[in-house]
Amino acid sequence: MTGLPKLVMIIGAIILVIGFLMQFIKIGRLPGDIIIKKENATFYFPLMTSILISVILSVVFYFIGRFK
Repeated sequence: MTGLPKLVMIIGAIILVIGFLMQFIKIGRLPGDIIIKKENATFYFPLMTSILISVILSVVFYFIGRFK
């Protein structure tokens, strides 16, 4: 169980770095995101953004697992 605190700290650091970088990199509103604007409502579904974040996190967790 000594590896669990280390894993939680690594995940926290990754979330902190991603949160900091998202202030400068406007990752939302990519081509492929679904935006539907009606009279008084807007529906925004970040499809491409979700795929991009999923790929990035998969690579990060792959490397964490590989070099652990």
